[in-house]
Amino acid sequence: MALEKQAYTSIAENKKALHDYSIEETFEAGISLWGTEVKSLREGRINFRDCFARIEREEVVLINCHISPYSHGNIANHDPTRTRKLLLRKDEIKRLLGKTKQKGLTLIPLRVYFKKGWVKITLALAKGKKLYDKREAEAKKSSQRDIQRAFSAKQKG
Repeated sequence: MALEKQAYTSIAENKKALHDYSIEETFEAGISLWGTEVKSLREGRINFRDCFARIEREEVVLINCHISPYSHGNIANHDPTRTRKLLLRKDEIKRLLGKTKQKGLTLIPLRVYFKKGWVKITLALAKGKKLYDKREAEAKKSSQRDIQRAFSAKQKG
């Protein structure tokens, strides 16, 4: 899913997810937020640790996503780890329901961003990597860096 640079303003990315999971498919969803949560997101105060999505009662919900309380808020501030509803079409939810019932597939957030004034989230249908898969991916990335370094040195010299 290619997003144009001007079309969105990135808030946060879940870089750990790309290390821990292999991404099968991605979805763009809206997210139902309270006013102080949006203001806190504008400050970039979000944490994806232990965050995942689940389908409950034909709705997709985001669980354990920590959005810090707004710094200039009052007693009406939100609960930082409350369950938030994700906005997807019914056909997408049914497709996700079928795929998440498969063994080992889960829904994880990859990125949160503003798009035309709305807060959007990129969800990924992902499968957890084993330790040896992570090592293999790191070795491949390292060898690609070495090749690129050698190539650029050859171009300069």
